[in-house]
Amino acid sequence: MGDIMTTGGFDLSGIDMGALLAQAQSVQGQLEAAQTQLAESSFEGTAGGGLVRATVTGTGDLDALTIAPEALEGTDAETLADLVVAAVKDATEQAHAMQQSLMPQMPGLGL
Repeated sequence: MGDIMTTGGFDLSGIDMGALLAQAQSVQGQLEAAQTQLAESSFEGTAGGGLVRATVTGTGDLDALTIAPEALEGTDAETLADLVVAAVKDATEQAHAMQQSLMPQMPGLGL
């Protein structure tokens, strides 16, 4: 069947495996710290001038939804639903932005 190339056809002789391992461990530590920070964070999105407020966790899970009584006055169900969606989307976008900012840079790995 032929020889199996463990290096995938790449010459790895010039790579400092110790440094590569240290870099991987550093990135893993940064990822764990980012995950912890996200788990402890919450983000509030609003719509309708604050009549609808949605709170999501750093991982994007909906945690709370508040609808002011004034939002129910003269508002049809479709409009209220649109406000809820907009508030949740606002909060989720904030959480996503935080996720992106916390992701560690991975130099030399092309990521």
